Amino acid sequence: MTVTVIGVDARGLPPGGQAALTGARLVVGSREHLAAYAPRDARTLDLHPFGPAADALAAHTDADGPAVVLTSGDPGCFGVVTPLRERGLRVAVLPSLSVVQHAVAAAGRSWDDVAVVSTARAGSLGQALNVCRARPAVVVLTTPGAGPAELGRGLDGWRRVLVVVEDPGGPAQRVSAVDPADAVVRHWYDSNVVVCLADANAAPKDVWLAGGELVDGWALPESEFASRDGVRSAELRAVVLARLEPRPGTLVWDVGAGSGEIGVECARLGAAVVAVESDPVQGVRIVANAAAHGVDVRVEESDPRDAVGRLPRPDAVFVGAGGPAVVRACATSGARRIVVAPHALDEVGPVRDALRDAGYDVSGVQLTAAPLEDLPGGGVGFAPVRPALVLVGRKR
Repeated sequence: MTVTVIGVDARGLPPGGQAALTGARLVVGSREHLAAYAPRDARTLDLHPFGPAADALAAHTDADGPAVVLTSGDPGCFGVVTPLRERGLRVAVLPSLSVVQHAVAAAGRSWDDVAVVSTARAGSLGQALNVCRARPAVVVLTTPGAGPAELGRGLDGWRRVLVVVEDPGGPAQRVSAVDPADAVVRHWYDSNVVVCLADANAAPKDVWLAGGELVDGWALPESEFASRDGVRSAELRAVVLARLEPRPGTLVWDVGAGSGEIGVECARLGAAVVAVESDPVQGVRIVANAAAHGVDVRVEESDPRDAVGRLPRPDAVFVGAGGPAVVRACATSGARRIVVAPHALDEVGPVRDALRDAGYDVSGVQLTAAPLEDLPGGGVGFAPVRPALVLVGRKR
């Protein structure tokens, strides 16, 4: 059985839509769509809740006659196509313009470099916020309770412009460009899409991959960073990054960040990053390193123990300085993973105890590395790097 899925927008049915509805015996859609387009002699079912409607479509056979689903915009853009295919149904899609196209066009820019996220899945608002914190251009498909106000509240501390498109493509379409604080206090039309921009006036770079470029390597050479002390060797960063598991939709704290190599690498892998560093000179280096690699790292210049209570909850934390007291403070964040690089052996026991007391299973490793170097006489030797300790806490 093949189900025809028709996307409807303010202009009405797409080409071929009326022909597909002619003779349809089962039509599923919202009440508004059914009233406007369903044939009078067809059996009709409300699309919401989805479960009973999908069951009816699955039970429908070719012998029962054509079946049609009416929905909004492009059904393949976070729409009903995926759940219908998960039920084993074959689908033929007749799309209209998606709300993504309407929203980005209303913002006056291209969308080949724009990430698109949906808040429809339970718990996905936090992931959507982290993508907005990390990426320069994001379209957020909003839902009740996860709209412009909630996005604005979650973006406090990040420099962002929210282009809110209400009733996208509809007769009441209105476009407003606001900062996050204004988004919190405004009343918004129920149907809306948000375009979150780091710089509303920036011209997107030329890309070959929709949604933005992939990173070119990781655990970069130390020469790629402006650093005062150089203690974050590439070998150490490789292990730390593997344990932090940075990726789009996650938030990482880089605590005692130094010049921010760990945070910058996490941002390059798609995570949102807050670097906590009390030394203002190092704060400047973090900004410079982030800019050099084209990523956005928020810098908090304060004592880490003071910053923990006011930052959004992280998925992972790296503690590069501060000792057991800072680790104990970070362990109250609820992060699923905490990675610590103690500076001295006598810190290992107290750090491990701090993590265990907070409900983390703890493992650890000592890392030694000796990169090749050219010798003055023309030979090759090794340049040992100071051994490093890594402790990893995973929330039970």
